[in-house]
Amino acid sequence: MKNYSTEIKWGLIFSLVAMGWMYFEKAMGWHGPNIEQHPTYTNLFAVLAIAVFVFALRDKKHRDYGGHMTWRQGFFSGALISLVVAVLSPLAQWLTHTVISPEYFPNVIAYSVAQGYYETEAAAAAFFNLQSYMLQGAIGGMVMGLLTSAIVPLFLRSRPS
Repeated sequence: MKNYSTEIKWGLIFSLVAMGWMYFEKAMGWHGPNIEQHPTYTNLFAVLAIAVFVFALRDKKHRDYGGHMTWRQGFFSGALISLVVAVLSPLAQWLTHTVISPEYFPNVIAYSVAQGYYETEAAAAAFFNLQSYMLQGAIGGMVMGLLTSAIVPLFLRSRPS
């Protein structure tokens, strides 16, 4: 387990950063009065997500690989971080939607129906609910994590001299 302590640590950090971002979104009103801005501004989280992966893989490179890391080592490490994030995602979603922003689902359902994205509240509620977001978070976290894990090591790889 010690071999994977860096990945577990950064998976936890990523999850905490994601929940912090949700608190920020709520504070900006993107879960309430400014919900129309949410679809645009929520994408800014990608910058933070990539930064966390860069810091994580740099930490792995220097802490566990003596400053030299191949693309394969970086990808494997990133994939493990993604797995930790995916496993923690349901808990993070639960905390987000029950503690940080319990009003998000009713607000986004009402907004999406008012804008005509869904014809009925029931149709919107079928998509905007905790179970759906838990599943989307786990799958999306894994997919985006693997994609990021494939790209970031291209810039961090090195060969022993």
